[in-house]
Amino acid sequence: MPMTPRERWLALLAGRESDRIVTDYWATDEFHARFKRDLDCPDDESLWQRLVIDRPCNVCPEPRSLHHPDDPQADNWGIRRRRVDYGTGIYDEAVYHPLARAETVGEVHAFCWPRPEDLDYSPITRAIDQNAGRRAVMAWHYEPFLLYAQLRGLEQAFMDLVLSPDVAEAILGHLFEFYHERNRRMLEIGRGRIDLFVLAEDLGGQAGPLISLDHYRRFLLPNQVRMATLARSFGCHIFYHTDGASRPFLPDLIDKVGIEILNPVQWRCAGMEREGLVRDFGKAVVFHGAMDNQYTLPFGTVAEVAAEVRENLAIFGRGRWICAPCHNIQSISPTVNIVTLFETAEEESNR
Repeated sequence: MPMTPRERWLALLAGRESDRIVTDYWATDEFHARFKRDLDCPDDESLWQRLVIDRPCNVCPEPRSLHHPDDPQADNWGIRRRRVDYGTGIYDEAVYHPLARAETVGEVHAFCWPRPEDLDYSPITRAIDQNAGRRAVMAWHYEPFLLYAQLRGLEQAFMDLVLSPDVAEAILGHLFEFYHERNRRMLEIGRGRIDLFVLAEDLGGQAGPLISLDHYRRFLLPNQVRMATLARSFGCHIFYHTDGASRPFLPDLIDKVGIEILNPVQWRCAGMEREGLVRDFGKAVVFHGAMDNQYTLPFGTVAEVAAEVRENLAIFGRGRWICAPCHNIQSISPTVNIVTLFETAEEESNR
């Protein structure tokens, strides 16, 4: 009898091979809508079934109010955003940073911070009930420095780590307290039915780390450990997302945070060569992604896409790899390339 998508994910996490190559799918809204139209799939589930995609059921609470109490133009964090059209996609960009001018810890504490009790947790129960155990349930998430940069502005956020560490620690402390309680409530609601918890922080750029290892260990690592410990106390496996050249952080992420799945493996970035990752970390983590989103999926030929699926399979092995794009599929990507990705995975599963 074939495994369910959930059983396939859990088999890999238990160190076993599943009955077929495990697959996942991440895409921008623009591509996703077009992809469903092109394949005549009326909803997500029909798409997953058409291409045999083991996409998890993603859950998280939702804000009851979309606006900050002190600023009706801002979201619940006080951040104002504007939709920016880049020609091939639209993104909500932060254009007002409510803590940009804060200079003291007192100003940080005086800010009107969101409260976990103001969130709506009912979507979690509904989604888990509708899933009925077929797909792995993935709880989202904790990614504090991304939000920190939107509260302060990107340049100021990085300068704070050197020039204003007390302000940085105060803001990150508020973010941790909010998310720890938010996630505790979410995991309690889904107790026994949530399989994966997402920790995230983009630690790497194209050519190297975005922050130093020392700054990571001071400002981010301790609370990542605490959040992972919380998730594990509810029986969750730790899924970690970091873009780019993040290799220097992997020993801490594996040995201290205890991550079990590494996403997305952008192997064209410095230090992220797949063979080296497998050699040094292959026994500790499952690799998620590695289908290149900088050249192969958007600009490569069908033959190149199929070849990369097979190449990844040869490097990672069937029992330690989830076949997926290395990030969100962009709207310029040809439909035929993405179909080829999943059809090749299916063909290789049947060999």
